[in-house]
Amino acid sequence: MTSQKPYLIRAIYEWCADNDFTPHLVTFVDANTQVPQQFVRENKIVLNIAFSAIKNLLIDNQWITFQAAFSGTTHDIAIPVANVLALFAKENSQGMQFELENYTPESTTATNPPTKSGGLKLVK
Repeated sequence: MTSQKPYLIRAIYEWCADNDFTPHLVTFVDANTQVPQQFVRENKIVLNIAFSAIKNLLIDNQWITFQAAFSGTTHDIAIPVANVLALFAKENSQGMQFELENYTPESTTATNPPTKSGGLKLVK
């Protein structure tokens, strides 16, 4: 059965956008997560995923991918949906927390994040 988690993430993101809120994503960072490591604290990172802060957002059933600037440098971001811990509106902290799922590339149909015009590669 397909997980409800990516559907709920997309719904909360849309709710934030419809209400002019700033969606923030909290994710667990492991070898499957592609984020700038200098911003990771205690294996977690909080990311502003507002439309105005990122480019090329894709939330599919396995991955969340986009491009974001950190200290003026653009980075390709790839997060397994299984690693998402929360999505909430910055303005009022409303949103949803999620359980960390046991993510293994062998357990999914996609072993790497979807590629974009720049070609994202999962760094292990």
